[in-house]
Amino acid sequence: VQLVESGGGMVQPGGSLRLSCAASGFIFSFYDMSWVRQAPGKGPEWVSGINTGGGSTYYADSVKGRFTISRDNAKNTLYLQMNSLKPEDTALYFCARAPLPRTYYSGSYYLKREYWGQGTQVTVSS
Repeated sequence: VQLVESGGGMVQPGGSLRLSCAASGFIFSFYDMSWVRQAPGKGPEWVSGINTGGGSTYYADSVKGRFTISRDNAKNTLYLQMNSLKPEDTALYFCARAPLPRTYYSGSYYLKREYWGQGTQVTVSS
């Protein structure tokens, strides 16, 4: 299992970023996926999740209405479009795979750091 995040960077408050996660080593379309973030000095926070086909998406209250998760199964890639960014969104962002195929897991399960990438840094600052 390999998950490689990209697209992070520094942006001003109110700005936007689009994160990508390239997946390999498993059948991407068989697994639910999520984004998790970890701010400096804090524990991990589940951000958003998506089912295998992309038809069901889930968001933490802290990002609802600002972030959009999506996936392209033909490209084995997961995305996170982040708009109206706030300083409190500053964190290392990880994509995470569900442990088993075609199985739903609640957001808290993805905090176990079982199938995570290396992360991409997002910094929101003026």
